[in-house]
Amino acid sequence: MPDPERHPQALAGPPKGAFIPAPTILDQDESPQALPSQEEFFRPPVRFGTVPVEKEPLGWDRRRGFRKLFPVVSLPTQVVDRVSFGHSELEPNRLFWGDNLHVMRQLPKESIDLIYIDPPFFSGREYNVIFGDQNELRSFSDIWKGGMPGYLIWLNARLYEMKRLLRKTGSLMLHCDLHASHYIKIEIDKIFGHDLLQNEIIWSYRSGGGSKRRYGRKHDVIFWYTRAESGYTFNADDVRVPYDAVIAESRREMFNEKGKVAGSVWDISRPPNHSKEWIGYPTQKPEAVLERVIRGHSNEGDVVADFFCGGGTTPAVAQRLGRRWIACDQSRVAVALTADRLARGAEQLRLEGVSHPIPDFTVEHWGVYETKRLTETPPAQFREFVLRAFGGRLEDAEPGIHGHKGAVPVWVGEPDQRSPVKPKEVQDFANAIRKTIRYQQDNLRDGIMLAWAFRPDAVEAADRLRALEQTDLHFIRLDMIRIDSPTFREHISSLSTGHADYATFLTFVQPPKVEVGWKKLGGRNYVFDVSETAVLNSGAKIINVQWDFDYGTRFSSTPGYQFLRGKNKEPQLQVQYEFPRTGSFCIACKVQDDMGGEGLWTGEIDVT
Repeated sequence: MPDPERHPQALAGPPKGAFIPAPTILDQDESPQALPSQEEFFRPPVRFGTVPVEKEPLGWDRRRGFRKLFPVVSLPTQVVDRVSFGHSELEPNRLFWGDNLHVMRQLPKESIDLIYIDPPFFSGREYNVIFGDQNELRSFSDIWKGGMPGYLIWLNARLYEMKRLLRKTGSLMLHCDLHASHYIKIEIDKIFGHDLLQNEIIWSYRSGGGSKRRYGRKHDVIFWYTRAESGYTFNADDVRVPYDAVIAESRREMFNEKGKVAGSVWDISRPPNHSKEWIGYPTQKPEAVLERVIRGHSNEGDVVADFFCGGGTTPAVAQRLGRRWIACDQSRVAVALTADRLARGAEQLRLEGVSHPIPDFTVEHWGVYETKRLTETPPAQFREFVLRAFGGRLEDAEPGIHGHKGAVPVWVGEPDQRSPVKPKEVQDFANAIRKTIRYQQDNLRDGIMLAWAFRPDAVEAADRLRALEQTDLHFIRLDMIRIDSPTFREHISSLSTGHADYATFLTFVQPPKVEVGWKKLGGRNYVFDVSETAVLNSGAKIINVQWDFDYGTRFSSTPGYQFLRGKNKEPQLQVQYEFPRTGSFCIACKVQDDMGGEGLWTGEIDVT
């Protein structure tokens, strides 16, 4: 397990139901980190006259780095779940749903030992849209909007943050294919340094890629870059493979009995569709590939991160090998599948009697927040969350004022959506403003009230205060802003540029109201149907359904029932299941919609 002196902040997280406020400006100042010095490598070719050579990565601004195109958005993360495995004394691992650029910016520098990423390939939009979430669709639309340069700018901003996060002993493993590998390498060279490329690894596989028009495309590329020229982690003995040739008995002592260190061509098969690790989406990578990556480039207790985690192969393997992990994906379905896979994997490790303790993990949302959970938080915690999301700061020095947005006092209502603001609360806040030093000395008359709803007579009370501006110096101008309104997130959308749709950040979602019907087909065979489920988010639709036909204390999908798709990739709302025996069963069903809402249903069934 990690030394607490060495692995502190990146994995630090609160319990379920809490939230983590964003750092003000992370741990960076406004000046970007320097790019590696590579003047000789990128020197213009004198022999051919004046030829422009681009020394800086696409999208880079010398004054503001990538923050010019992708401004910093400081939002809190909402902890929606903490999955426990009986070791709550350990810092939990962390699974994020949200834009990975902004999640990474809120993590401390030099806190991760190994980053493996399998970002969207530049192979066409349809190939990469796997889950169909609206966040996923918006992001990929933004990526492909500018062709290859747009794709590289999008990726470069994230590679830059990954370099910041890696320890000096750390490594980056980037997985890509033939469509963009050569372009990507040029850009990573500019960010990490061309001399820090240790290997171009070829992952060769036998399945897929057949063609009558060209040679079968049966390999991907993995670039291995290190954070420093020396001292990086590489466990040669953990990545040895059998020798290719028969070794004579007289020469055996000259060779390592564990085999040779693996070469840069990895012949590893894709997982078959019937394997335990297969969860059903087309870009899933084999656990064997990740096992070699993690064994070779990290030690037990190190922190391994994957910011495009998909179905969770990286954290699942890291958990099995005794590493700590951080994972992130922009798809709510991907995060649900990953959480489910990790819970099942931990249970399997417990049954196998693994020697290392398995830490809990938190599921944290950045930018899209579950309204129902938020309304259940304690008032003080709710107010802090709302203030942070509004771009304000928390202050309790002045009675009756919860915080400030710039110099303007802010008041926050109750967590309960059924408690709209009353006239007395309007008057009390106005009186609190009048008692402030700035009201008395600087003639400050403005205030902001944030709440889920305002009673009509409360709005009238605010109007009366404002009307005094014409006749009385004791007037107060109060803006009344609903938390779920576009006005609340104007400070986010104002950051939008031609390369990022920030207007979609900061959204509140409701869970679907899951309804399950079933009927017996014969024997122990039953059919289950969720088509009567009500999706409560406007314009949303069901995007995935997960089933647990032996539900206990923790949801864990029954194998084969976590990501079911029809012929046109639509989610299956009706499934058949044969129970292993007769008797009483508790079953559970999770439904996700394409805006990020997730609902859970549980029920009892007597199988006869």
